[in-house]
Order: sequence, then C-alpha cells, then structure tokens
Amino acid sequence: MASLLWLLSITMIALSNVSLTVLAFICAGPWGRCMGSECGPGGSQSRAVWCAHSEGWTTLHTNCDQSERPDNQQSCFRVCDWHKDLYEWQLGAWNQCVPVMMRSAGLQRPTVCTRGEEGIQTREVGCVQKSDGEPAEDVICEYFEPKPRQEQACLIACPRDCVVSEFSPWTSCSKTCGIGLRNRIRFVLAPPLFGGSACPNLTEFQTCQPGLCEGEENLYSLRVGPWGSCSVPLPRIARQKMREKGKGRLREKGKTKDPETRELIKKKRNKNRQNRPGGKFWDLQVGYQTREVTCVHKSGTIEALSLCSQEMLPVTFQACVIPRDCDVTEWSGWSACSKQCYDPNGAKGERSRSRKVSQFPIGGGVECPELEEKEPCSPQDGAVPPCTVYTWKTTEWTECRVDMLLSQQDRRRGNLTGLCGGGIQTREVYCVQASAVAPPNLSSLRSREGLRPVDSELCLGLPPNTTQLCHISCPVECEVSLWSAWGPCTYENCQDQTTKKGFKLRKRRIINEPTDGTGNCPHLVEAIPCEDPSCFEWLVVKLEECVPDNEMECGPGTQIPQVQCINSDGEKVEKQLCRDAILPMPTICEVPCSKDCALSPWTPWSFCSHTCSGKNTEGKQTRVRSILAHNAGEGGLQCPNVSALQETRNCNEHPCTVYHWQTGSWGQCIEDSSGPNTNTSLGRTRGDDISCSVGMQTRKVICVRVNVGQVPPKKCPESLRPDTVRPCLLPCKRDCTVTPYSDWSLCPPACEKTKSKQYRKRMIIQLPANGGQDCPEILSQERECEAPSVCHGYRWKTHKWRRCQLVPWSVRQDTPGAQETCGPGIQFRAVSCRKLDGGQADVEVCLKLASPMPALTQLCHLPCQDDCQLSSWSKFSTCTADCVGVRTRKRILVGKSKKRDQCKNNQMYPLSETQYCPCNKYNAQPVGNWSDCILPEGSRMESQPGVRVQGDMKECGQGYRYQAMVCYDQDNRIVETSRCNSHGYIEEACIIPCPSDCKLSEWSNWSRCSKSCGSGVKVRSKWLREKPYNGGRPCPKLDHVNQVYEVVPCVSDCGQYVWVTEPWSVWKVSSVDLKSNCGEGVQTRKIRCMLNTIDGPSEQVEDYLCDPEEMPLGARNSRLPCPEDCVLSDWGAWSACPLPCSENSTRLRVAFPLRKPGKEKKCPPTKEAEPCKLNINCFHYSYNITDWSTCQLSDRAVCGYGLKTRMLDCVRSDGKSVDLSFCKELGLERKWQMNASCVVECPVNCQLSEWSPWSECTHTCGLAGTLWRTRSVIQAPQGDGRPCPSQMKQWKPCLVKPCYSWRYSAWSDCKSDAARCGEGMRFRNVSCFVSDGSGQQDSSVVDDELCGDVELSVNGDRLIILQELCTVPCPGECYLTDWTVWSPCQLSCVSGDDLGFGSIQVRSRAVVAQDPENLLECPEQELEARPCAGGQCFEYKWRTGTWRGSSRHVWCQRSDGMNVTGGCLAAAKPMADRSCEPPCTKPWSLCTEAGVCGCEEGYTEVMTSDGGLDQCTVIPVLEIPTASDNKADVKTIRAYNPVQPAASAPGRAGRTWFLQPFGPDGTLKTWVYGVAAGVFVLLVFIISMTYLACKKPKKPQRRQMNNRLKPLTLAYDGDADM
Repeated sequence: MASLLWLLSITMIALSNVSLTVLAFICAGPWGRCMGSECGPGGSQSRAVWCAHSEGWTTLHTNCDQSERPDNQQSCFRVCDWHKDLYEWQLGAWNQCVPVMMRSAGLQRPTVCTRGEEGIQTREVGCVQKSDGEPAEDVICEYFEPKPRQEQACLIACPRDCVVSEFSPWTSCSKTCGIGLRNRIRFVLAPPLFGGSACPNLTEFQTCQPGLCEGEENLYSLRVGPWGSCSVPLPRIARQKMREKGKGRLREKGKTKDPETRELIKKKRNKNRQNRPGGKFWDLQVGYQTREVTCVHKSGTIEALSLCSQEMLPVTFQACVIPRDCDVTEWSGWSACSKQCYDPNGAKGERSRSRKVSQFPIGGGVECPELEEKEPCSPQDGAVPPCTVYTWKTTEWTECRVDMLLSQQDRRRGNLTGLCGGGIQTREVYCVQASAVAPPNLSSLRSREGLRPVDSELCLGLPPNTTQLCHISCPVECEVSLWSAWGPCTYENCQDQTTKKGFKLRKRRIINEPTDGTGNCPHLVEAIPCEDPSCFEWLVVKLEECVPDNEMECGPGTQIPQVQCINSDGEKVEKQLCRDAILPMPTICEVPCSKDCALSPWTPWSFCSHTCSGKNTEGKQTRVRSILAHNAGEGGLQCPNVSALQETRNCNEHPCTVYHWQTGSWGQCIEDSSGPNTNTSLGRTRGDDISCSVGMQTRKVICVRVNVGQVPPKKCPESLRPDTVRPCLLPCKRDCTVTPYSDWSLCPPACEKTKSKQYRKRMIIQLPANGGQDCPEILSQERECEAPSVCHGYRWKTHKWRRCQLVPWSVRQDTPGAQETCGPGIQFRAVSCRKLDGGQADVEVCLKLASPMPALTQLCHLPCQDDCQLSSWSKFSTCTADCVGVRTRKRILVGKSKKRDQCKNNQMYPLSETQYCPCNKYNAQPVGNWSDCILPEGSRMESQPGVRVQGDMKECGQGYRYQAMVCYDQDNRIVETSRCNSHGYIEEACIIPCPSDCKLSEWSNWSRCSKSCGSGVKVRSKWLREKPYNGGRPCPKLDHVNQVYEVVPCVSDCGQYVWVTEPWSVWKVSSVDLKSNCGEGVQTRKIRCMLNTIDGPSEQVEDYLCDPEEMPLGARNSRLPCPEDCVLSDWGAWSACPLPCSENSTRLRVAFPLRKPGKEKKCPPTKEAEPCKLNINCFHYSYNITDWSTCQLSDRAVCGYGLKTRMLDCVRSDGKSVDLSFCKELGLERKWQMNASCVVECPVNCQLSEWSPWSECTHTCGLAGTLWRTRSVIQAPQGDGRPCPSQMKQWKPCLVKPCYSWRYSAWSDCKSDAARCGEGMRFRNVSCFVSDGSGQQDSSVVDDELCGDVELSVNGDRLIILQELCTVPCPGECYLTDWTVWSPCQLSCVSGDDLGFGSIQVRSRAVVAQDPENLLECPEQELEARPCAGGQCFEYKWRTGTWRGSSRHVWCQRSDGMNVTGGCLAAAKPMADRSCEPPCTKPWSLCTEAGVCGCEEGYTEVMTSDGGLDQCTVIPVLEIPTASDNKADVKTIRAYNPVQPAASAPGRAGRTWFLQPFGPDGTLKTWVYGVAAGVFVLLVFIISMTYLACKKPKKPQRRQMNNRLKPLTLAYDGDADM
C-alpha cells in the first residue's frame, strides 16, 4: 500500500511539472486611464499583468517565463478639455470599391451580373493637430468623439455595353458614275458604362457603281476657306493724316465766314454727331477680312488654281466690324440699405452697387460682366428707428354654439336655444401694426390706428386658432323632496295668538338648487285652515302597566301615560310651554283574573284613511284586539262580543281645502329710481359681464287654492308670503366696436388692360350687448382701379440704318470692277433705351429689363450699274369676303432699273403676286372632361337665424359643371373661340347631394329599477330612424336590432314596498271542550303588499314587489288557554345578536302575562332563547360600492361636462341588499365619493375655410389648362360630428386659347459662295406657329401677326440665330456628321428599380466617306456623354421572328419598342440558326426547332426503331366546311390529298380541321381508340332500339292499348356525331 502511494505521488509531480512548463502563459489587461498632474504628454497609465493556466485559472508568476513578461506601466498623453480646440479627426477620401469576393477566399464571383456586385471601400482616418496637420495619437481624439468608420459597403455596377440604334436606310451613291460609296448610319442611345463593351461602328459602307463615266472624271474642286479675323487696312493711317490736313484748311477757310453761317454749320455738325452710329457707347469701325481659295484634288492634296476650271473665282474679301470687347466703369459706392429700420430678428435688407457700360461688345467681342451687385444688409441699432412690428389680433369669440343631438334634428329651430353642453365658438384673425403701448380697454379704441387691418403676410408666425371648444352650462332643474305629513293645527304666528284661526302645514325641501336661484322652484309649503290651533301640546310617549285598583291582584285598574311637551314641528320643548294644553288623563284598564276572559292589548291606531275630510270623504282610524282566552263559565267576566273588539275614531277632520303661495318668474333687472345714485359703477362682476349699477327685480305672488285657482291672499298664511322685490345687478351697455378700414388692396400691374377692382374691409372686434349701439351693416368696400397715367416698362428704340459701307478701296482696288462703288458691305444703326411712355432711360436699364438689344450692324448691298433694284413688297390687298376673289401685293422698280430691259423681265423680277382669298370656316367642339360640380358664388348657409358662422357654407344643392370648347378653322388649326361665336364653355346643371345625418328616435322612458331594494340598473333606448348618407354624421354604435341603449345605476328604497297584515282572526279550535272552550286552534290573517308613503301604506301593489323573505305568516297554530290557565301576550321581537356572530351567543324574546293562572297552575316560560347562527338569525353588514355609471348629461345637453355616479349598497352577509340604515346603525365608515365630474366628447362637425380664389390657369394656352381652388380644414371633426368632405380641391377648365410660338424652320443645305466645297453658310427662318399645347398635334405655320404679343424667342432663348457657318465637303473627302440631339436621360435600372448611379444622356457623330480610296483617312467617330436630372428606366429583351427553314431573325428590343444593338445579355441570346444531324432528306421532312427531323404540315411521322424518321405519310383529314361553302349541310369523311391543292376551292386554307390519328412514332393515338369504342356503343344502341321498335306487342296487353303507339324511327344520315 505504501509503495502504491509513493508511485502515485511521483506521477503527480511529474505531471505538474509538465503542465507548468507547457500549459501556462502570460496575460495582460487593457491600459487604464492616463493619469498625471499636468495636461499633455507627461502622464502615465498602467495595466494588470498575470500568469494564467490554459484552463483559465490564475497561477503563480513563477510558472510563466519572466523574460516574456510585458510592461505594466507606460507614459501617455493626458487629455484635457481644452485639447478639443487643438485636435480633430482627419478623414481621407474613400478608396476604390473592392468586391467582397476578392476579400473572401474561396468565394466565386457570379458568371452573370444582374444588379451589381457588393463591395467594400476603405479610407484613412487619423487624429491630427488642427494647426499643422501633424499626426497624433487616436486616443486624444477618441476622448471627445468616437473614431469615424473606416469601411463602408458599396455597390459595383454591372458593366453596361454601348447601345446603338438601328441603321438608317442606305443613302444614294456618292457618285453618279464610276465607283462610289453609299452608307447607312446609326446613333448612340446609351454610352458604355462601368467597363462595358465599346460602341460598334456607327457607319456601314457599300461600294456602288451607277454606271460608267463618259469622258474623264473631274478630279479637282474649288474650295473656299474660312474668313479670317477682321483687321484695319494699313493705308488708313496715311488717309487720316491727309484728312486732318484737309480739315485744317477747311477750318482756315471757315474763319472767313460770318457768325450766322458758322452757327448753322455748328448745328448741323451736332445733329450729325448725335445721329452718328455708336455714340458714346460703342466705337464702330469698318474693317475687312479675307479668305483663301484653293484647288483640291479628290485625294485631298492642294493643286494649282488653274486646274480648277471656273469662270469666276469667289470673292476673297468682305467688309466687317472691328471687334471691341465690353468695357465697364468702376463700381459705384454701395447704396443705402433698403431696410430703413432696426429689427434684429426680422428679415435683412439689401444694398447694391452698379457700374456703367463705357463700350459695348461689337463684332463678337467679350460680353459685358454683371453690371449690378447686391448684398444683404442690416442697419445698426440707434442709427435708425426700430422697425414696425406686426402682430396677430383676434375678434371676440362668438357665442358658444352647440350642434344638435342626432335625436334633435327634426325639432323646430326655435327650440334649439335650449341646447347646452359642449359646443364650438369661432373668431376672426387679422394682422395689425403692433403699438408700443397696448390700449388698456376697448373704450379707448375709438381712434386707433393700431387696430387697422393690414396684409396678413406682414405678420410672422402662426396665426391664432379661429375655433375652439366651449361649454354652455346646462340649467339645473329644481328638485324638491316629497311632502312631509300634515302637522298639527297651529297658529300662524305663535307670538300672536289673538285669532282663533290656525293652519295645518306640510312642507318639502329643495334637494337640488337650480341654476337661476330658488325663484323658479315650486312652492315648498301648503296650508290647510283649521280651528282651535295650539302651538304646543302634550305627546303620549307610552302607557305604563295596568295597575289594579285597591291593590288587588286583578280586576279594574288604571294606566298612567308618560308624556312630553312638543311644538308644532314635533320637536321636544320645555314642559312649561304646554301649561295651557290639556294634559292626557290616566286611562281605565283591567287586569283579568284567572277565570276572566283574557283580551290582547289594543293594536296601534291605523293610518288615517284620508288626508282630509269633505262631503264624501271622512278620515277614519281603527284599532283592534283579540280574545286570547275565554272565561270559566259563570265564575269570571265574559268575553265581549265581536263589535267590542274593534274601535274607530275620526281623523284628519280638516276640510280638503289646501292653499299655497304661488310665485311668478322674476322680471328683468331695471333701474331702481328710488335709489340715491343709479349710475355709480360698482366694479362688481358676475361672470363676464361688468356690473355698472344696482337695479331691482319684481315678481307676482298670489294665493292659490289647489284644484281651484287664485283666491284672496288672506286665505294663505301671511308670514309665509314670499318676497315680491329683490335687488339685482345691472350689466353695462356695450357698444359695437369695429376696426378702421384697412388700406385699399393693390391694383394689378399698371400695364394690364383688364379692368379690376380693389377692396378694403374692417372687422367687428366687439359685438353689442345690453342695448348698446348696433354694428354697421357695411363691413367691406370696393372700387374700380384707377387707369394708370404711366405704364412702367422699358424698350429698345432703333434708329434708321446708315449708309452701306464697302470694303476700303485700298483692299479692293486690284479686283475686277473695283472702279465701281458697289457690292456687299456693312451698315450701322444706333439704338437707345426708352420708357414705354417714350421718355429717355439709361441703357443699363434696358439691358436688365428689356428684350435683347437689337443688332447694331447688318450686311447690305450697294447695287451696281447692271443690278436691278426693286422696292419691298406691299401688303396684300383686303378681301371683300371670305372664299371670294383674290388678293394681290405689288412692288416697283426703283432708280435706273426702270429703264433697263433686263429688269423688266416679269418672270425673273415679278412686280405683283396674286393669291386666292382665304376661305375661313370654323367649327367648335367640346374638349376635355367635365369639371367638378361647382356651386354658385355666395352660397353660404346660416346655421342659426341671423348668425353667420365661419366654415358653415352650403355644400350641396344645384351647381354647374363646365366643359371647354375649342374652335378649329378649315385647316384644323386652333383659333380663338370667339371665331366660333362661343363664349368658351358648355355649361350643364348638376347636383351635389346633401349630406344626411344619422337620425335616431327620442329616448324611451326609463325602465323600472331592476331591484326593489338597493342598487340596480335602469335602461332606456332609442332606435334608428334613418341611416346617414352622402357624408352625414355617423350613427353611434348600434346593436343587431339597430338600437342604442343607455344603462345607468339606480337605487330603490328598501322600505318602498311593505307587507301589511290585518288582525288575526278568531280562534278556530280543532279539539273543542264544550265546557271550557279551549284547546288547540288556528288563527289566520290577510297579508297584502302595499306602497309605503310618508302617510303610511297607500295602495296595494303586486306581491312580487315586496321582499318574499320578509313576508309575515298568514296562519298560526297555537293552544287557546283554558280557564284559570296562565295567559301570555304574543312573543316580542327577538333581541339583536351580539356582533360578530358567534354560536356561543344567544338571542332572546319575551312575553308578559296578561292573566295570572289559577291555583295549582303555573305560567309557561316568559323568555325564549336560541343560539345565534350566521346567515340564519345573525348577519354581518357591509357597504358595497357599484361601478361608475356612464357620463350623465343634462337632458338638453349634447356633450361637455357631466356627472358620473355610483351607488352605495348595504349588503347582508348572505348577499342580500338591505336598507342602508342597517349599515348606518353599525357606524360603518363611508369613505367613497359618490359623484365625480366627467366630460363627454363633443360631436364637433368638420368646419372648412371658404374656397380660395381661383388660381391662375395652369397653362397660358392650349387645351389642358385648368383653374383650381382649394379649401382647408379649420376644425377637424370630433366624436360623432359630421366628417369632412373628401373634395378639398375643385377645378374647372380654362378658356381655350391657341398656343402661338416662334419656331425655327429647318436649316437649309450648306452652300459655299461660288465654290464647290469649303466654308459656307446655312440659313433658317423663324416663323409663327400655332398648336393646341397637347403635344399630340403638329404645329401649323400661321401669319406672323398672330405672334405679335409673343416675345421673340425660341424655346426660351431670346437670342435668335438665323444663319451659321458650315462646311461643304469636297468630293472624295471623309468627314464627321453633325452631332445628334442629346438622347433622353436614362437611369441604370434592374427590373425597373433605380440602382442610384444617376442619369446620363449621350450624343454622337458618325463618319461619312464619299470615295473608297479615302476610307483609311477618315477620322474617328465621336461620342459625348453628360449627367442629367430625372430620367427613365429602360429594359432590354431579346425578340425572335418565325423560323424560315433553319434560321430566324433575332434582335434586341428596348422597353419603349425601339430595336437596338447592345443592351441584351449575350449569354441569353436565343438561337438564330438550327440544323439536324444527319440532314433531313426524306420527302416532306424538315428540321424542327428541337434539332430533330419532323414532317411538314399535313403529314405524320413514321419513326424507325432507333427513333429516326423513316417516312412522312399523308394524314386522313376530317374536313369541316364553314358557312361560306356552297355545299349541302352534310358532314363527310374523305381523304384529303394535300399534294393536289388544285382540287380544293380557293381560300380553303384556314377553313379545314386536320385530325392526326397517328403519333410521331407511327402508332395510333389514344383518342382513336376512344372514338372507335364510342362508335361501337352507338351501333349497339341503334340496333337495340330498332329491334324494340319493330317487335310486335304481346296479346294480353292488346286490350289495354287503345291508342296505337307510333314506332320509334331513327334516320341516320351518316353524321359522324351519331
């Protein structure tokens, strides 16, 4: 054993050495916070370093290699808060997006790219110093904000190949003879993107040879080069010197002239200077420019001019204007700030500076820079007055208006004034100038500029609400208690007892005070006259026991009454007050002896049968007693007869004449003339009305006899007479207060020709009250706008053209015909700036506000001697009528041209033109949709009589809808609608259905409370009379029978219904002892359920209303005592069990002896006890609180503040509800609140603003223009209020107007002047076009006069260019076409989703060659792309044609239907060619799309065993003629030979069905077997029916068949369907 332990220990040591050397390693924690006394690099931080085992637990440091232990402390940079201003994160640019696949090893990139490839891009992020950008440690910046992300996801778009259009048709051959080229061109639709394939060639060439050339080909062409720059001829300086010498000589000669002549010369010189073109703004100088004319071989080499055979060489010079750049003056000083007041929070003003033009740009010089600069400005405080501040003001809230209940909608309008509860009130909001001191009260607002309404745009911020919820307090009805019992007959005034007249009074009290005081409560006291009144009387409390006389044990005796003195109200008072009252005397009684008859005590007097006595009624009270034991024969007193067992007495002997004081309602408060000063202000307020003085109110008080009417006042108690006068507070008179009129609204711009009006208004800010001054009737005014005397605007005025200036003589002197002053030149004119009224204006104003400056120069031509000069064309003559006659225009020869014969050639120079008069026919037709149904203006409705409520506008009824009319002329060109005698619209009446609210019935009566004792519920309901429609107020939630219920808690008085018992009947003895008349017997009595009132049980009701558990016994078994037996009274009530109930406790009841027993007889026990048992004879009581009821409102209230209630029950421990008195007697705590205020959401109807004015037309012309108006929701609907209509916008069409616009014609062909190729010009015109603006109808050219009101601009560009330089290619030259128009913007999309790479558009230029020899010298085709806004998505799909033999057409199509090249995925391209191996050589065989041999239509395949085609056989065909075949209607089966089409009628194809019975493998198809089986069954059926029809009937049946049966015959006509 010891050796084993030694071996184990050695093994453990060895293992531990191995584990320590191999399985332990050093761990280091994170660096802690940098600590130090100073900010900056002087801090230090530390971390924890420990040795850990590989299993996670910490071991000794010696178990780890100490040489590898890291430092646990290092220096650091201690960051402080102020370093935030010195360091920041520096963010580098994002690197290129790298695919995720390249970063993740093992992932393969998808072969087909669809949406793009996910990628990641990185950037450098580092902490640097702000001052010099030096790097710093990241922890410094991380101290203030986290390090920004260094990576983000990105998307690498799929490569997009270039997409080009289809080729155009082939052009004609470039040569008329010999070998030329023809080409076709396509253009780029989408550029290559994201590494997609480049664009293919845009041009394709084909050689062509129309025919052999006759003679030699012309190899040379005359080419003109571009015009050079405009320059001044050198000899000009010498000529200027000569001109100066000539001027000097003229000046010397001029000195000799007289002063008058000099003055005339001066005036003429000034006039010429003013008209000199240019003036001070431009320096116009005529120069010249030249161009080169060369002879070019078709290979492009330049040869000698002599090789180009041409009669006349082109002109190599022309006149031009020396270019001048724009020159401007220095900036002027800054203008004053446009804001002339101080407002630090308002909008800033603006100041500007300008500079003038000293030299306008001429001849293509540099354009002028901006001539005006603006910058915001704000005046300093103190230098200028503070700005006017505008603020919102509101009128008074209108009276609170309550919307009707759903059940009140059919009431007459006059009854709505009684509505109360929650409602809505409105006010108007307007903007006013805020004054420094607000007026203290409205009385100081008589002259108040501060309340003048101004433009609402001047007020900043949101305007106050114009509607708010309000509440009208509901009147509280007066509630009174039940009448008390009639009191005793008492004096009216106990202090004055001289009269013998008295009154009996009964009273009731006010339970709930009404809103307007107790004056409107019913009378609270009723009186009955009576005799012998007394103020105090004795009340018998009880009678003491009967004491026999003469100290006998039995026999006659007396009972002493116990009394107390009470007043007329039944209250106990001192006994001396009853000294005048008669004291009750002791009553006679008798104690029965043992042999006497024993009677029970008298019962209490019953309630009086009537409350008063009259001729036919008399109040009676009864009491009874019963025989408890009979006498013993002759020895004792006998029992009285039955009549002596009951006593009756009169009660309530007063007559039934009841009187009370009746009061009328209080009158109006009037001034009390008896007061000392009625005008003194008391400063007392009651509600919102300020009370100015005290007045008085009176009312009528009369004495009324019940059921009779008014009687003299002496019949009623005078001391109880109510007041007829009371003081009151008179409210102050309040006059209507209105604001001053606002300023007149602005008139439209002065130059508009339409008549318009301007308006102003004033607001009612206080309504009159209490007889104050009424408001004025007129609150708004309007007037016509005055016609402006000056129409502000600017225009350019052009002066007449100066003479035509030719190229300087020094330049053209060596050219042929230079001696004649004629040919092309340049002429100038001056322009000036004018106001529209003709006044002078600065040129800078027109540059800013007017149209582009007119041209200052134009080309001109001085006619040479041989030229023909003609005047301009006159206007066409007028036509007398449409479609009748002709109209002409003329021109004439001018100058010497009149005499030249060549100018009189009317064909070359026609002097008149004639055209037929236009035939104008117009037709009108409707266009567009019908507008919304629009109610006529001013269709407001009044929600209450005389009260206009904002937002309550008429929303239904008859309106009108409109459809625009368009007028066209005979050329289907749109013209003004007045041409068609139309006012522009079709008008049609329409109906907007009125909303109908949900209509409910009135509330039913409340049901009886569900419990007769304690708390229950009562229910009332209303039912649906009419459902809402057309947006009416919705119904509340209804049940399945369309009713809505209201359930509220109720409480029933547990003493409301009581059991009333009659006296016990006479004993019925069952075992009669004739001698003694005693023994066992039965007594019965009647029990009734009665309604209990203050005067006692009044009427009998159903028994179920009384508590069945409390029902007394109606019969009892007992023993009638025999003579000399002890007679006891009935048992008294059980005593109360002590609480809490315990079975150890008992309760007792006692009886007392009425007749003492005889000798040797004893009385039975007079006490009886029983244990107290819980819920049997002992009960615990507790309060039970019900749930809250729903919020109860006044009967007249719709919503608003109400009351919710809950009931308190006293509940017995067995769960039965009992009268609250049980819990009250125990003194249980009542800690609950029975009532709480609540709010019912008001059914606020949606209220809308008025319709805004109609907007401007959405289009200035055309068919699609619409006018809109809107309205907004002022008050959103709440609760069951009427919802808002869905239509918040309305539209109607604008008057259709033609759209006139200036448009360019197409460019003319490029033509070079007098040369075959080279630089040339092309021209175009600008003309007036008309269209309907829809874009679907081509524009038509019309007379330019119709565009007279349209600004001369094309597509918004006011710079009109009618000519431009161009190049005419020389024969054999290779050149680029013009740029195509920019393509539409395109997005990079996949399946219609934008990938977010933006939009792009493209244009291209293709190469055109004319000679095959020069193709290698052609330039490269060009492509330009640019980003753009918007764009649309295009999808590309492959399309295929039908197979034709073994091929078909396959092309790519864009989603808009355009056929393109590129865009479709090459991998998804369908097969275009098909071929079968081996080839299909059988007759009527072909290669199918599946690549196998099949048969043509009309043949079926017969296959070999290995699946190959063996042969094609003819299909038996079922031919079914159509209705067009003129054959008998008989269906036949015959073979049809498709090889012989001549046998069939023309057009047979498409009218024949072919049924192929054989499958591809040559076997019969399944349907053939089915048809065969069907035919077999049909034949069996026909044979069977034929046999039965032909079979003879049996003999026994022959007598029964009187009528012969018709045989069943079937005629088979060969129909295959049989």
